[in-house]
Amino acid sequence: MSKIIVYEHADFQGRSREFTSSVCNLIEENFNNCISSLKVIGEPWVAFKDVNFEGSQYAYEEGEYARVEGDDTYSSLEKVTEDLTNPQITLYEHFDYWGKHIVLTTEANLSYGIFNDMLSSHKVQRGAWVLYEHGNRRGAQMVARVSRDVPRYGWFNDLLSHARPLKPGKSK
Repeated sequence: MSKIIVYEHADFQGRSREFTSSVCNLIEENFNNCISSLKVIGEPWVAFKDVNFEGSQYAYEEGEYARVEGDDTYSSLEKVTEDLTNPQITLYEHFDYWGKHIVLTTEANLSYGIFNDMLSSHKVQRGAWVLYEHGNRRGAQMVARVSRDVPRYGWFNDLLSHARPLKPGKSK
């Protein structure tokens, strides 16, 4: 069983809650804007700054996180349910899947090539991916998932510099 355990304070201290399914509104769970550490068992989860899986997002794979990226800012949590084996994503230069494109099946640092800071849309064929603003897994993140193609990046336009597929969890 995949689950996430969230803690009020860093280093797994304070109140905690365990979730086994997505939570669109942590306000209703009395755990809004207070997550400072977490543990993921099984499949990855995505934490969102706003309710209803909106706003800034951070992906967490199986493991323990004594301090989280968006300390005290998460308002919703979504469990990743896609099959994460054999991932593939197509990244496009322009809006609406137009222009030059690159197909990835493994992690790629795009900082040193022609696609650095010039991508504007994507389609995920398989798996789920984390797209980063800067190379080496740094900066803002966007999680890309099957059946959730993004024809226009909006604020993320021409910022993508790194992409990696999410890994499946080991615990079942």
